[in-house]
Amino acid sequence: MSMNKAQLIAWLGKLNEVYAGKKEYLTELDAAIGDADHGINMNRGFGKVAEKLPTVEDKDIGTILKTVGMTLMSSVGGASGPLYGTFWMKGGMLMGGKEELSSEDFAKVIEAGVEGILQRGRPDLGDKTMYDLWAPVLEVVKEKAGNGDDVLAIVEAALPVGEKALADTIPLQAKKGRASYLGERSIGHQDPGATSSYYMLETLKEVLS
Repeated sequence: MSMNKAQLIAWLGKLNEVYAGKKEYLTELDAAIGDADHGINMNRGFGKVAEKLPTVEDKDIGTILKTVGMTLMSSVGGASGPLYGTFWMKGGMLMGGKEELSSEDFAKVIEAGVEGILQRGRPDLGDKTMYDLWAPVLEVVKEKAGNGDDVLAIVEAALPVGEKALADTIPLQAKKGRASYLGERSIGHQDPGATSSYYMLETLKEVLS
C-alpha cells in the first residue's frame, strides 16, 4: 500500500490535534532542560499548517510538503522551527509532481528529512536531540522499504524502534542547544524534540490503519 495525498493531508490535520493535546506535556519536558516552549511552538506551528491545508489540497505532494516546511520555519520559534521546517522541505524537494508516495518514496522523504536535520543542527548520535530518534528509525524505514513492505508496515516496524530510542534519550547528557548548558543536570529527562518526532510516527500509523 502506498500513501496517497488524502492520507498525507489527514496526517497533517491530525498532527494539529495531537500537538494541541500534547502541548502541556511537551512544555513540561522542555521546562526541565530547555526554554519551556516546545509544546507551545509545536501547537502554534501545526495550527498554522492546518490553516494552510485547504489551499494545498489540490497541489502535488512535493508542494504540500514544502508548504508545511515553510510554514513551520516562519511560525515556530526556538530550534525546532528550523529543524522541522528543513525536515519537511527537504522531503518535498524530491517529490515534485507526486500524487502518492510508494514505500521507496516514503523512505526517500524520511532520509532527506533526516539529512536536513543533520545539515541544520549538526547533531551527533547521543547528543540528546531528535536525531537520536530519527537515526535508528531511518535505518528501519530504509530496510523495510527495500524489502518491499508497504508504508503502514514500515511505520509499524519503526514505532517500537522509535519508542526505545525515545526512552534511550533519558540517561543521555545533552550536548546541543539550551539543554547543553545544564551539563549533567540534563541527565534523567526525556528529550522534547525526540518526543514530538515520535508523535509524528504514532499519528501516521493511526491515519494509515
